[in-house]
Amino acid sequence: MSFDAKAEQIGSQMRAQEGDSFKHLSVMLTETVDMLDVREGGVYVDGTLGGGGHSAEILRRLCGTGHLYGIDRDNDALAAATARLGGAGNFTAIKGNFHDVKALLSAQGVEKIDGMMIDLGVSSYQLDTAERGFSYHADAPLDMRMDQEQSLTAREIVNTWPKEELVRILRDYAEEKWAARIADIILEHRAKKPLETTADLVACVDAAIPKKVRLQDSGHSARRTFQALRIAVNDELEPLRAALEDMTDLLRPGGRLAVLTFHSLEDRIVKQTFRRLANPCTCPPKIPVCICGKKPVVRVLGGGGVKPSKEEIAVNARSRSAMLRGCEKL
Repeated sequence: MSFDAKAEQIGSQMRAQEGDSFKHLSVMLTETVDMLDVREGGVYVDGTLGGGGHSAEILRRLCGTGHLYGIDRDNDALAAATARLGGAGNFTAIKGNFHDVKALLSAQGVEKIDGMMIDLGVSSYQLDTAERGFSYHADAPLDMRMDQEQSLTAREIVNTWPKEELVRILRDYAEEKWAARIADIILEHRAKKPLETTADLVACVDAAIPKKVRLQDSGHSARRTFQALRIAVNDELEPLRAALEDMTDLLRPGGRLAVLTFHSLEDRIVKQTFRRLANPCTCPPKIPVCICGKKPVVRVLGGGGVKPSKEEIAVNARSRSAMLRGCEKL
């Protein structure tokens, strides 16, 4: 297929979703669902339901058989996906966090599944809905909650957390070189008046990072700070490793897990977890025969990782940082 034809195919998939109230352009839609190897009659889970783009394709391939469970903590996403997919008799939407997938599925009477996917990116809807506070491009309240019912917000973090914690999340969650300086400026600002909006936070970042450095940045200099705060607000990284192990534990033999990541920190966790599950042996390299008794749990799919095509990046710039990784239960 030519570049133009492939780009038009991807564009058609995207346009098909534009009528939804919860607009989100599903990244690597075909590649992700292909990796799941959906089989009729199987039980599947979309752990980050969003607007239901990936779920719609999974349901299409199930052909009315089996069952799909869609999990999300965002009320807007659940409402939109239910409106879109609720007519399918083999679909159930669940309010919750995929970190708790075992408990959530157990409550539905499900103990084993044939496949699961998670998309760790922020949805287009969340980014483009200014009042959610995820974007540094629009002035809005400092919120950043994926679950609007939780209490912790970005406003609380920047106005109450000590400098040491602010520096830690900026360094650990965004690899921000100017972490200490940004934290200092935030503390100076909040000593005079609280930070209330995303514009207040952007102003602090601009004041902390020299203009010459900002001009040399490949993107907006505030993007790392917003990423770090979003991860902290939603506790995105700390439980991820254990959640991945729970997901693989739920899989039947031959079942598959597909994970879409969008920055190096979460991708590193996924890659390392899959590698360890595929090769858990702890014996010294020079020992000719394994004596630890730890056997491989999965095999890694996709040659370790799959990037979006040039055609997809051309029609959806937000896909450019995506990485798809998968594994199959042995």
